Amino acid sequence: MRRRRREESIAPIADIFGPQYFDRVLSTSARLLSLLSLLQTQREWPGPTLAERLEIDVRTLRRDVDRLRELGYVIAASTGPGGGYRLDRGSTTPPLLFTDDEAVAVALALTEAAGSLDDARHAALGALARIDRLLPPRLRRRLAALERATTHVSGPRPRASFHALAALAGAITGRTVTAFGYLDAQARRTRRTVEPLRLVHTRGLYYLVAWDRDRDALRTFRVDRLDARSLDCDGDGFTPHVTGDALDAYITRTVEGAPTAHVAEVAVEGRCDDLRVALPRWLGELHPMGETRTRVTVRVDSLDGLVALVVMLGRDVEILSPPSLAEAFARVAQRLQRAVAVRGS
Repeated sequence: MRRRRREESIAPIADIFGPQYFDRVLSTSARLLSLLSLLQTQREWPGPTLAERLEIDVRTLRRDVDRLRELGYVIAASTGPGGGYRLDRGSTTPPLLFTDDEAVAVALALTEAAGSLDDARHAALGALARIDRLLPPRLRRRLAALERATTHVSGPRPRASFHALAALAGAITGRTVTAFGYLDAQARRTRRTVEPLRLVHTRGLYYLVAWDRDRDALRTFRVDRLDARSLDCDGDGFTPHVTGDALDAYITRTVEGAPTAHVAEVAVEGRCDDLRVALPRWLGELHPMGETRTRVTVRVDSLDGLVALVVMLGRDVEILSPPSLAEAFARVAQRLQRAVAVRGS
């Protein structure tokens, strides 16, 4: 009896509104999503242009903008003949819309962040899980194809602090003097006061390029060696000593082209194009040696690490140089033989 009364009370509502009402609600929701997507692609839209793109009048556009504001989006409006609408930052993060390419790029970036950052690892994995649940089948297939075509080769790299990176990025943008504790390559702890200029990510590591005020010169700092707890990015403002081409040249010379302990060459079975997706771009250079072999010139800090990388490729290899690389292969082979002997005993 109670269920019948509830159905009777609902029926008149459906009769009053009818299917046209619900069609209108769905149409408005779709239009709001289209409006939000347009606002996210451009700094500012003139009102008439935006209304024309959405095929609505200016009055309806104003109502739709008000609805988005009620949902938490900060939309600034300018008046006058050239007035329009602009999506601004707010105090919270409302839902974002992505194109297909943007969604795939975000998923790949989150995968990389989960493996290369420290305190953001769990947050990156959580965000990746949310995006993965919402991806349509066609984008899932694209990501799966990228995963199948890629071999992830990584060593025991130290992880940078996400909070330190975010704070440094803000100091670079705001041009504020920054201080931090630092552990250099000789394990000496110092306090540095710098003018941060650029963050560089290469070979799995993050570097800060900054003007060191104590040494009155450009210096490079590995972000994973910064003491994130002592980081102070609220110093005075500054005018950069080095900018443009001079700064780019310094980065190329000292960071991207930084010398490594070993330069080695090996001939690997496999076509050059196939190996390009299996080896990190920062590792070295690939040159074809006929149709079935590739010469790989690599720059590494550890020959044993290079041996491990080659073993993980699962391909036949010929050592070209240096002679010490053959000794590294022999050491690793002996350790593997001992492991097998222990298991068989």
